[in-house]
Amino acid sequence: MQKKSFKSRRTLTILIGVVALLAGAWAIFTNVSTPESQRGNAIEAGAVAPEFTAVNSAGEQVKLSDYRGKAVMINFWASWCTPCVREMPLVHQIAQDYQNDVETLFVNVGESKGTIREFMDKQAFDFPVIIDVTGNISGMYRITGLPATMVIDRDGEFRHILLGELTEDTPLQQWLEESI
Repeated sequence: MQKKSFKSRRTLTILIGVVALLAGAWAIFTNVSTPESQRGNAIEAGAVAPEFTAVNSAGEQVKLSDYRGKAVMINFWASWCTPCVREMPLVHQIAQDYQNDVETLFVNVGESKGTIREFMDKQAFDFPVIIDVTGNISGMYRITGLPATMVIDRDGEFRHILLGELTEDTPLQQWLEESI
């Protein structure tokens, strides 16, 4: 009786080992065969920017593909994010300086329209903000922290990606010039 129980355990152990081995091989195969754009990896310069459609704080529908043929700067931010608030005047000034050549899209992540309006009024900003309250856009762009700024060229490809705060030392103006 004990011999039969030992044999059953051994068979079960071998079976579990084979299943684990097959599962590992499948995971490696699917990661290698899945295009990079569909993996959970960070986005990279040269990749095509994901298309999105959203509504901004002015009630206008915004679609990334509407700006094809023009350079686009996207800035992901939130009012609770101290580095976002610190960089906002710089990003806003650069957006104004390049408004004829670059479309700037300010994407607020996770906050309500009222919270955004209150912040904008307090800071005396009057530009439209894309409201990403559900995180759909930031998810497509694989944003894992705020702020994040991306420069997209006329062909819709990422040229420069900065995950973190823009400072006076960040060559954002140079990046925009290269993308125009």
